[in-house]
Amino acid sequence: MHELTVVSHFSSAHNLRGYDGACENLHGHNWKVEASVTAERLDKLGMALDFKVLKGALMKIVDGLDHRYLNEVPPFDKENATAENISRHIFTVLSKALNDGNIKVSGVRVWESETASALYSE
Repeated sequence: MHELTVVSHFSSAHNLRGYDGACENLHGHNWKVEASVTAERLDKLGMALDFKVLKGALMKIVDGLDHRYLNEVPPFDKENATAENISRHIFTVLSKALNDGNIKVSGVRVWESETASALYSE
């Protein structure tokens, strides 16, 4: 089994609805996103998936979150934009774009700071 990982970043603001603490106030993060895929087979060039394809698919999602107030961006207009929910959202959208008979998104880790992250996988 081969596993590939790419990293991207985005900056955004949000506030946590219903949270009793400082994070209920408007604040921002410089998010780091790590997206990984697995593949059992390599193509004739010896690649599981071109890193450019993986990075491009991730960037398409991240670009929709960058420099935005996440509470106004679906699905975060209805659920809190926590690291957990953001990682699940990116995983779901990325899986629809990339999963096939060989490639499977294996996990998305979202860092909200240098010391705190959430991983979503299935």
